[in-house]
Amino acid sequence: MRLPGANKDDKGGSGKGPLTELLDLRHDVTVTQTLRSTAAATLAYIVALWLSSEPAPLTAPLTALLVVQVTLYSTITTSIRRVNAVVAGVLIAIGFSVLVGLSWWSLALIILASLLAGRLVRVNEFVPEVAISAMLVLGVTHAAGTAWDRVLETLIGAVVGLLFNVVFVPPVWVGAAGESIEDLARRMRRLMRDVGEELTSHTPVERAAARLREARRLDNGIADVDAALRQAEDSLRLNPRVKEGLLHRVVLRTGLDTLEICAVVLRVLTRTITDLAKERQDEDLFAPEVGSALEELLSQVADALVSFAVLVTTQTSEAAEAAEDRLAGDLGAAAATRERAAHLLLEGVQRHPRQWQLHGALLSDIDRLLDELDTDHRSQRLMEELDRSTREQRERHPQLTAFTQWLRGVKRPTMKRPTLKRPGKRP
Repeated sequence: MRLPGANKDDKGGSGKGPLTELLDLRHDVTVTQTLRSTAAATLAYIVALWLSSEPAPLTAPLTALLVVQVTLYSTITTSIRRVNAVVAGVLIAIGFSVLVGLSWWSLALIILASLLAGRLVRVNEFVPEVAISAMLVLGVTHAAGTAWDRVLETLIGAVVGLLFNVVFVPPVWVGAAGESIEDLARRMRRLMRDVGEELTSHTPVERAAARLREARRLDNGIADVDAALRQAEDSLRLNPRVKEGLLHRVVLRTGLDTLEICAVVLRVLTRTITDLAKERQDEDLFAPEVGSALEELLSQVADALVSFAVLVTTQTSEAAEAAEDRLAGDLGAAAATRERAAHLLLEGVQRHPRQWQLHGALLSDIDRLLDELDTDHRSQRLMEELDRSTREQRERHPQLTAFTQWLRGVKRPTMKRPTLKRPGKRP
């Protein structure tokens, strides 16, 4: 049985024309990174031809190619690590060329020392670059001159890459992360509705086990959303176009954390239903009226999941108020249906106490979902995480915080505690 509105907000075909799809490429990470890296590397080569004495200063565009990322924050951190790696390799090469020269055993020592130095200076993915820089410098006749040319070209590439992202500010990837969160919530809603439909009839163990496997696969979707969210968080750091980057990061992160908890509870719920199906292989899982009530309840909780995701990802106050009202309505309806389903379950257990513990476990799982989506619980957790993140940022990076405020040219906004309505409480 499919309840009314079951397909609400479910995505079908895109319906996009060729022109719309072409314009959407501007928001594609791969396309954006390709174009930005190409432009920055070309500019770095032009500048290096002007400033460097080398006839073909290819280190500059190579550095720009490596340091230009899809976010300003990652570009800065990558530039620092890249320059540190090259300088460390150059210093090691100069030292060895003066002391021992180049031979097979000295080359082995140089590589070993370079790799160890890369670990010590914490250049992360650029650890091999330390050894590469050292070997390239040693491979020429005039090691000292080549060494400083390589440092100069690296600095040129890093500076050009950094300035490129300052002048042409990378896009903010909050929208893509928000779409990923909403897609995950819709996927969970479809699963909950499918589970609810099967509670009104006989459910084979194989079908219940298939729902359990589908719930377990939600972990893969959560990992994908987490990757998109990390990129969005980086795009908000040090971005002069964003005035409330910390607030956006905390809202999205706590929202994903809530959905992750709900996914775990949903996995436990499907396991409970699978265990119940094993005990009742020749009969329906529940009486018709109980199954219908549970189906309606799961459908309402599923709608609340999507409403919660929309509230988390909404970026305008008007849309947020509408999403908040919708979530409160979904939770209120689910709370009322939960009471009716609980009374029906109790009456059924009193008549036939078989597997009563599974009935209680099923209701407890639904209660956990409602508690996680509760608006007061959400507000309290959001404010606690926001205060903690603000305090940690000030303590760990006071200069960075001051620089960010200066770069944006505005004072840090004062956060107001959101007043969210709470649906009727359950006993």
